[in-house]
Amino acid sequence: MADAWQVYIVRCADDSLYTGIARDLERRIAEHNADNGLGASYTRSRRPVTLVYQEAAADRSAASKREYRIKQLSRAEKLALIDRSGAA
Repeated sequence: MADAWQVYIVRCADDSLYTGIARDLERRIAEHNADNGLGASYTRSRRPVTLVYQEAAADRSAASKREYRIKQLSRAEKLALIDRSGAA
């Protein structure tokens, strides 16, 4: 499933939440946590990050649209989404 697009949320060390998309989620989380410049600038100063939510998307377009919708949610709504998924 490494080639399927995923929408994900990570919890940063400062308890903030970051939402992104990736095809290889394991690699992407490792990039967020590595000191190699490949992680998002937002997460760079908030390491380590922990995966707390993921969902599959049909393609990159669907993943990007879902990422946008999640980013529009309030923190409370994101936490409810995470809780409903049972991942956290």
